This record gives sequence, C-alpha cells and structure tokens, in this order.
Amino acid sequence: MPEHDPVIKPQGIRKGLTNYGDTGFALFLRKAFIKGAGYTDDALNRTIVGIANTGSGYNPCHGNAPQLIEAVKRGVMMAGGLPIDFPTISIAESFSQPTSMYLRNLMSMDTEEMIRAQPMDAVVLIGGCDKTVPAQLMGAASANVPMVQLVTGAMLTGGHRGERVGACTDCRRFWGQYRGDQIDEQEITEVNDKLVASVGTCSVMGTASTMACIGEALGIVMPGGASPPAVTSDRIRIAELSGRQAVIMARSGLTPDKILTEKAFENALRVLLAIGGSTNGIIHLTAIAGRMGFDIDLEAFDRMSRETPVLVDLKPSGQHYMEDLHRAGGLQTVLRELRPQLHLDALTVTGRTLGEELDAVPSFKQDVVRSFANPIYPAGGIAFLKGNLAPDGAIIKQSAADPVLMEHEGRAVVFENSEDMAARIDDPELDVNADDILVLKNIGPIGAPGMPEAGYLPIPKKLARAGVKDMVRISDGRMSGTAAGTIVLHVTPEAALGGPLALVRNGDRIRLSVAERSIELKVSAEELEQRKAHWVRPVPQGAERGYRKLFFEQVTQADKGCDFEFLRPPQMIARVPARD
Repeated sequence: MPEHDPVIKPQGIRKGLTNYGDTGFALFLRKAFIKGAGYTDDALNRTIVGIANTGSGYNPCHGNAPQLIEAVKRGVMMAGGLPIDFPTISIAESFSQPTSMYLRNLMSMDTEEMIRAQPMDAVVLIGGCDKTVPAQLMGAASANVPMVQLVTGAMLTGGHRGERVGACTDCRRFWGQYRGDQIDEQEITEVNDKLVASVGTCSVMGTASTMACIGEALGIVMPGGASPPAVTSDRIRIAELSGRQAVIMARSGLTPDKILTEKAFENALRVLLAIGGSTNGIIHLTAIAGRMGFDIDLEAFDRMSRETPVLVDLKPSGQHYMEDLHRAGGLQTVLRELRPQLHLDALTVTGRTLGEELDAVPSFKQDVVRSFANPIYPAGGIAFLKGNLAPDGAIIKQSAADPVLMEHEGRAVVFENSEDMAARIDDPELDVNADDILVLKNIGPIGAPGMPEAGYLPIPKKLARAGVKDMVRISDGRMSGTAAGTIVLHVTPEAALGGPLALVRNGDRIRLSVAERSIELKVSAEELEQRKAHWVRPVPQGAERGYRKLFFEQVTQADKGCDFEFLRPPQMIARVPARD
C-alpha cells in the first residue's frame, strides 16, 4: 500500500481559524480584515511571530516595551517572518491590589489563551516585573508553541548624597532608617526621587532579576539575555535576536517541552541558589515546572542548597547591582562557574546545548561573581525547613539573614492578620522585646488572599528606635526578593486552612534552627489538638463570584507553586531535582 502523507498542520495566517462552519470563508474573512491594516498577501504568507505586549502606564518596569517591540519586529522581519504584537494583562508589583501574586495566574491564563486563540507560529513574551515572567512562562508552557522569553531588564542605579542607590533593597533600608528616626522627613522625601533612576525592574537580585536569571538558566531566554539593563543598547540587541530566533524556532519546531525538561529545571534550581535569588523564585519555578508535569522536591532542593554556595555579590545578599553583573559578563559568568554542577546537555532556545553556549563565552577578570573557593555565602541562598509548625515545609533566605538569629528560641508575639499587625506593631504598649519572635498569620494564598509580600514584618518602632535591626519573623506569606532579614516564609499549610500556624498564641515558645532545618512550636500535641477543636475557619470575603471565587476554589499551597489546580496536568511525570 502507498504510504499516507503525514498530516500537515496549518501554519501562519491559516492557523487556528475561527469556527464559522466554513474554513474557506474563515480564512477569506480573516485576510480581508487584517488587510485593513495594510498587509499584502506576501506578508500574510510568512511565518507569524506573535509578540506579547505587556506595556502599561501603570507599569514603569515595562516602560521600554515600545522600543523592545520594535526591535523584536526588526529581528522577525530580518529572518523573513511577520511580527504581530498583541496585548495581555500587565502586572506591576506596587500597583496591584490586593497583591500582584493574586493576579499571576490570571495573567498566565490570558497569555495561554491568547497564544492558542490567535494565529502564531512562535511567540516572544515581553515581561519583567516580578509576576509577569512566571505568568508568561506558565501560560506559554501550557500552550507549547515555540517561544522566547524577553525580559525588560533592570533599571539603572541612582545617587543620593554621594551614595549609590537602587530599588528596592535601598528603599527598605532608607524606610527602616526613617521608622527608626535615623533620617528625617526631608531626607526620606529626597531619596524617594533617587531610588528609581530609569524604567526597568529592580536593580538588585529581587524577584524580577531572579526570574530573568532563572529564564536564562532554563534555556528559554536568549544567552546573555538576563542581565542587560532596560535602557541599554545591549537590551535592544537581545530583543532583535529574540525576534530572529523565534522565526528559526517556529520553522524547526523547537517547542517548550523540548527545552523545559527535568535537566533544565535542575539547572534553574542550582542557579537560584547560587545567585542568592528571591524566595519567590522557588514558588514561581514550582508553578512553571508543574505546568510541564514536574513536582519540585523541596527536600532534595535543600540538599542541593548545601552543596551550592552563593557566588553573586549582589544586594540584598551582597553589595553590587544588576548593571554590575552585566558588566561582569552576566549570568553566563555564573553558569561558567557552576559548570561542573550543571546539565550541560540541556537544550536552549538557540537549538544548541547549554554547554555549547558556554563554550562560546570568553572569560575575563571581574569581582561580582565569586569562585567556589571564595563564595559570598558557603551554602545556597535558600534553606527548606520542616517541623510541627510547618508540617509541609517553610523556607528562609539564609544568605540574607543574621547568622546570630538562625539558631534562636524566643517568645511568640502574634498578629492574627495584616490589619491586626498594622494596628499594633508601633503601639508603644506592645509587649515585645528584641529576643521575641514576630508571628503573622493569615497572609497565605487563601488567607490574604494572594500571599502578599507582608512576610517582611517591620521591626516594632520602639525597638527600631532602640537600634534593633533584625528579629526572627514567621508567616505563611512571602517577602520581596529585595528584602533581607531572619524571616521564615511560606509556612505550609497556611493558617487560613487550619495549619499549626493558626494555633500559635502570644507567649508560646518557638525554636528556629537553620542548621537542623527545623521550625518547632514548643507546645504539646495534646494542647494543639485542644486549640484546633476551638479554631474557626475564617470566611473569605467577597468570594461569591468572579475571579475571586475561582481563586479561593482553585489556588494551591506554596509547595505547589500557588497555581490553580485545574491548570496543572492531571498526572505528573517526575519529581525534580532527582534524588540520588
């Protein structure tokens, strides 16, 4: 029998035709309308690259989006393709109520469905601010269309009274000085004009920079694409190269499932530790991996942490800024140092392996990325904790914590929720001492909702004025990657679900041991059972309809990345990192 020709999938403008019951008419109508924008048949017969435009007047982190779009278009056309940009949700960290994390999954759904709905053979995703890159990677990974992630890049640093400053580690430092009466109203107003010197994402190793580095480590960002600042010509060139590469990927069929593999996620986890990355990085990586069918094994990740030192001297773990990392060779300098611990055969968007890409990178002397023999911190930036206070785990950014406090037992000073904390934290009558442990409940995925970055509890004003710089703080929420302190986060299960955190009372003793990876509430199991019997689950407010209702019904806990359960595949493939 003669062999049947393989089914040829529609490409370009013929892809994903609207259902009118007549495919010929659907194509005729589509071409008729888009020709209203001035396209010729020759243009419409080319490989189409969609460009996800997340520019917004509310999002200065994406303020360079127009220039990036033009550069991507140039790269697409140079490769013989047709670029078409389209808008999606844009999330700005400081402009999103109740929290940007609440909207991340909505943005991922928007991204996925727009990729599916509109004809494109590949897509370039433009994002930068904390939740936008993970949202785009989650959505595009689920759509599984050839993609390149293009990050907007970090802002430039500014200067204040002769001191170099940048958002947002320095934001928190100056605000802490203001709360402690170390600087006055005039200076805090003055420095407010200096902290953000240009458009772009935070200039330190916060969540945005962490996700940029993770994207490159995954192989889904162009090599060298994580570090160029937003307003530089290097950033524009990366945009052009991203557009060109998207056309090549579309024609070769290089889809995300060939790049976002177990090896790629292990590489990304290793990089997260070595850069002293944001604690948010583990939640976002867990969500992205979950979309590809991989569960992140946090205990195996912790073992990886013990053998992966922090090598990057960037705030908040070190002293430098993202533009310094770029001058030092960017993430490729980090990857070269990590080379013995990486899967060098992992594929990248270029079609070449990570090892092949690193072979092409020159080495030179610099002082931002340390060697294994001279690290910033001897272990990975993040440690995984367990104990009766966090049966399913919690994390601490040990590289940004006070070494003295990482082995500590103290009395709990409890706040039931963010409103309670705001009302009492600065009360002169608050019963609190520097050796106490601040506990904030009900700021988890469901409790807040949206797991806000409120885990960075402020030092009570009366202690700040007395010179106290750090205390042990515990919550089921998150903190900004730009923050530092001895802060236990992502306590799971969260208080709003009746996790042990919900049962903590003022005066209870809590013991933190980072060395033992434990967080223990020094209360008997019998007493906790009695407290649980009287615990009343809080009723979510405003959850009768809409996205908020969906969020409460579907959001998972931190150990599953706070993704929606229905967006994860029905069966998982494997756990990463693989256990020995």
